Amino acid sequence: MKNKQLLARAALVVALASTVTAPAQAAGKEKCYGVAMAGQNDCANLAGTHSCAGQSSLDKDFGEWKLVAKGTCEDLGGLLKAAAQEKWTNEKAKG
Repeated sequence: MKNKQLLARAALVVALASTVTAPAQAAGKEKCYGVAMAGQNDCANLAGTHSCAGQSSLDKDFGEWKLVAKGTCEDLGGLLKAAAQEKWTNEKAKG
């Protein structure tokens, strides 16, 4: 019984620690579109065809993003969200 309680407490500590550190890890970062390699995106894409990390199928797809250090996105050849959305909208309109 004590082992179950210990495991439950440990799981709670891990869960709480991850919610506290996640915003700290994102501080100083920005979403950079068009730099993720296939399978290495951080979350949902602009097209809305998936909502999970690691589901991109093309290298450097401008609809996929990764978190990068703030101010480095364009140096990496990527686009910030507004520019990526504009490019995606224009490509979609072309068909």
